[in-house]
Amino acid sequence: MLTACATSGKTATVPVLPYGRDLANEQKYYVVKKGDTLYSIGFRSGHGYRKLALWNDIHPPYTVMVGQTIKLFNNPGGIKNTHSSIKTPLKKRSSSQKKTILSGDNKKLLKLNWQWPITGTIVKNFFQSGNKGIDISGYFGQPVKAAEAGKVVYSGAGLIGYGNLLIIKHNAMYLSAYANNSRLLVEEGQVVGKNQVIAKVGKTSAGQPALHFEIRKNGKPVNPVNYLP
Repeated sequence: MLTACATSGKTATVPVLPYGRDLANEQKYYVVKKGDTLYSIGFRSGHGYRKLALWNDIHPPYTVMVGQTIKLFNNPGGIKNTHSSIKTPLKKRSSSQKKTILSGDNKKLLKLNWQWPITGTIVKNFFQSGNKGIDISGYFGQPVKAAEAGKVVYSGAGLIGYGNLLIIKHNAMYLSAYANNSRLLVEEGQVVGKNQVIAKVGKTSAGQPALHFEIRKNGKPVNPVNYLP
């Protein structure tokens, strides 16, 4: 079953396991394989791509290479060096320039206006899922829509327990994830608009048509209900 899930194409034909991470918490290193991105590794490990980028001194656009070793733990020395390299150019700016930058970032975050990815009933809430998103009931093949505009940073079936999965990056802080899809309609690197159809609803491990939906802030899952209208 695990092999089928990990190697299937764009259509899920087997049930998936309960939601979890295939990178154990005690694992210290991960070797990048074909198809991996820093976003997917951060998602699988639970650390988020921003922490991995910091710990491994990886800078935007966060490119990783096959065979590259990624640290999955906090290295205080590494963090200190990375922070100093980031802060150095900021010290050269005037106070007025800093205020402009901070103001612009805040406005960008405030512009996010989430919507429900499908119309349905919550059948598994945030706490029932182990604080890993919500399950929304639907019908098989129902259109799944982007909850906000952004860029697709993962599109595939390589994360055990998520079936056909999409991850969309909305800004430097927020990601959204759409799991258990029967079909994926967008590819990695594609920019999508809010309300754009990105996938079709599939089935959970229990065989019920439903979408698993997550919102992640700085790589950590937050309760989507607190963000959705």
